[in-house]
This record gives sequence, structure tokens and C-alpha cells, in this order.
Amino acid sequence: MTDTILVETRDGVTIVTLNRPDKLNAFNEEMHLELRAALTAAGDAPSCRAVVLTGAGRGFCAGQDLGARDPAKMDGPPDLGVTLETLYNPLVRQIRALQKPVVCAVNGVAAGAGANIAFACDIVLAAESAKFIQAFAKLGLVPDAGGTWQLTRRLGEARAKALALTAEPVTAAQAVDWGLIWKACPDEALMEEAMALATRLSTGPTFGYHLIKEAIHAAATNSLDEQLDLERDLQRRAGRSEDYKEGVTAFLEKRAPNFTGKS
Repeated sequence: MTDTILVETRDGVTIVTLNRPDKLNAFNEEMHLELRAALTAAGDAPSCRAVVLTGAGRGFCAGQDLGARDPAKMDGPPDLGVTLETLYNPLVRQIRALQKPVVCAVNGVAAGAGANIAFACDIVLAAESAKFIQAFAKLGLVPDAGGTWQLTRRLGEARAKALALTAEPVTAAQAVDWGLIWKACPDEALMEEAMALATRLSTGPTFGYHLIKEAIHAAATNSLDEQLDLERDLQRRAGRSEDYKEGVTAFLEKRAPNFTGKS
């Protein structure tokens, strides 16, 4: 690991920090690969029960670093589809598939793919000063990193089109009102609240959390009949887990449960 990503684990929570503050944590290839490696390690580590993703400095993530994309310094137009196929799309899929809760603490501007990476996380908290910007139209581009999917499903076609076409910023408070994110926090309290939430999740039935994520993700495309069948199958797996056994036992014994996250 170099210093484009910082990783710390405490109390069952792995804190992953985007660390290019001089570039507002804009993505280059190195940061992509290090972030994916950090998430893989968190997913594999028994000591990690939840993840917090945040940014260093005054911004969360400004999207793609355009420093290497100057048309005057290139032999021809870039193939941005390759960038998505090899970097952004695998990252979004990895965040969504991680079998542990992922809390995103948006500490400042989240622009372009930076906003959409945040939306890929399970629960998003933002500093009150933070803003979300679909900046793609200013460059003649299409929202990517899942942006068109997330915006349309969360906001509906009218708002999704307006945000994508105008690139107008959305404040943290407005993002809460519109259902884009979970909560807006005072700037100075953001990490405290994010850590409190992630720590609480880390002591919970993380195997069940994984199944909850799977069910909710599938609901976006399933019919009701398909979703009812999926709930049946997932509940069968949950009911056979050590966490369910511990949860019921603790309830009957009137004590706090000691979940292990075991299936």
C-alpha cells in the first residue's frame, strides 16, 4: 500500500480513507487498485465486521482525476469505456457485494463518480456542508459508476434527468429529503456519528445483514413473486445461522446477544 488509501481497524470497524486531499481525492488508477485491495482485505478479515469509507481533507471525492486526460497531450480520444470496465465498474460491484455493512461518511464535495461511489455504499451520512454533483454533463459525458441506475431508482426519472443534465449541486439536507442518503450531520460530528453507527453494526448479526443487503439489491429488478421466493430462501439460510440461534436465546434469557456473524 502507498498513501493514496489509509486503512485503520478498531473495535471491529475498518476505516478506509481516500487520501489524495490535494486533488480532492480524485481517482487515479493507483487509488482505484489500492481501494479495491483494502476492501478485499476488509471483506476477508474476521476482525472486520463493518467498513467506513470517507475522504481526507476538505472533500470526499471529486471523481476522476483529469490531469492525465488533457486532449492536447494525447494522440487521440481516450477509450473511457475501458476505464469503466476495468476500474469503476469492478469497484461499484465490490462495494455492493461486500458481505459486511459499508457506511460512507461524505466529508465534503462528492462530484461525478465520487458521488456515485458514495451512493453504492449501504448507508450514507454526509456533513451538512457536503454537496453531491453529477458533474458529467459539464464535460459532455454520461453519469457513470452506477449514477444513472442510482439516480433513477432513488429519485425517479424527472429528478434524475434534471440533475444529470444541469449538473446542479445537491446539498446534504436536500439529499436526505430526496432519499439519496440516510442522514446529514454537523461537520464536526460526522466521523463520530459514522463510527458510532458502524460500531453498532459491527456488534450485530452480520450474516443476517449480508442477507438483507442481498434481498434489497435484488428487489430493484425482481417481480413480487420472485422477491417472495427469494425472501423464503434467504430466511431459510438466516434461520439456520448461529446468529439467529444466539438472537433467540438472548431474547428468551433477557440478555444482550453476542453475535459472531457465523452462518
